[in-house]
Amino acid sequence: MSGDAVRTVRAGRRTVEVHRPDKVLFPEDPRGDGGAKEEYTKGDLVDYYRAVAPFMLPHLRGRPLMLERHPDGVDGPRFMQKNTPAHYPDWISRVEVAKEGGTVRHTVCDDGATLLYLADQAALTLHRWLSREGQVDRPDRMVFDLDPAGDDFEAAREAARLLGELLDELKLPSALMTTGSRGLHVVVPLTDHQDFEDVREFARTVADVLAASHPDRLTTAARKKDRGDRLYLDIQRNAYAQTAVAPFTVRARPGAPVAVPISWDQLDDPALHARRWTIADAVDQARTRPWAGIMSRPRALGPARRRLNALRG
Repeated sequence: MSGDAVRTVRAGRRTVEVHRPDKVLFPEDPRGDGGAKEEYTKGDLVDYYRAVAPFMLPHLRGRPLMLERHPDGVDGPRFMQKNTPAHYPDWISRVEVAKEGGTVRHTVCDDGATLLYLADQAALTLHRWLSREGQVDRPDRMVFDLDPAGDDFEAAREAARLLGELLDELKLPSALMTTGSRGLHVVVPLTDHQDFEDVREFARTVADVLAASHPDRLTTAARKKDRGDRLYLDIQRNAYAQTAVAPFTVRARPGAPVAVPISWDQLDDPALHARRWTIADAVDQARTRPWAGIMSRPRALGPARRRLNALRG
């Protein structure tokens, strides 16, 4: 296939053109780095997103996106795209949201055709808002990012267990996801009754309580120099216009690892690590539907806040 070749891919009622499908986006990874050693092309990226779309789209619909694009692959320059370019097709949804001094028009991925178009644009990683269009100031997700020092996944595994136990005490359902990078995300489904300030304050209190109980292992210190070897309980994504990596999105790392939802039982698997799945096998994990029933059980934070205050004494 020539360097200027175009492949057409069907997605629902639309046909999407994939330009230069043989272009290598993920070169062969001689180090392994926790992922597959094979190289992956733009065509491979499109095929992955096409296969995972039924499982991924429910986590994207209606949400403003920030796109992490790597036109020359993971070894080339990257740029973060918030505003939707004028040349994007009219059938791709947009949402205009307020920012300091004006507005920005984010892309919204509501269907498989949009997902494939973004893959053709070398948007490797999709970062989503925690709120939806129509109520962008009212999050329906709360995210704890368990960020270990270095590449210490065992610390992330331990922190997830501790956080999961605390959320259970607060009677908040929670879901677990590998980030495809170094750590784990713990995601809590919320009703849209509270604003970002309320959610962030609650998340910060949860993190403070947990860190105070395990000061040698966990920290809420935002500055790296203050953390030492402790895992950082990062709650910063719970704010207006902040984003978190979307479930099933590809990460711009060697081997094309994927951020993958997992069940709490899988946390005990000794083979688990942050880059356990790649575009070669993440769809197999998606088919197990590890979050089944969890995201359909949103909670308001009022009762949980009262339980948390009682725990604090």
